[in-house]
Amino acid sequence: MFESVYEEIFMYEWNKLGIPILRQHPIPLIHETIKLEAGFRADFIIDRKVIIELKSVEILADVHYKQVLTYLKLTKLKLGLLINFNTSYLKDGIHRIANNL
Repeated sequence: MFESVYEEIFMYEWNKLGIPILRQHPIPLIHETIKLEAGFRADFIIDRKVIIELKSVEILADVHYKQVLTYLKLTKLKLGLLINFNTSYLKDGIHRIANNL
């Protein structure tokens, strides 16, 4: 399925749990004294603590891991999950990414 389908279902399931979640949340880039809207958007930020980036690709590339790490650094959050739904077993598609842990 397309990533957008997984995103809709993911949002629906988190809302059922009542845990605060932000979807397609903009992440600004701050340089010296200016705030740049550079077009970064996290798929999800759970409880303002964990960034979750969803993919549905054959193989995750280095750029996917770097994307999550960049979001973590810009938001000063510590933990991210990169989840690829295009795997035989979902557990094989979940990757933990830490920012200075």
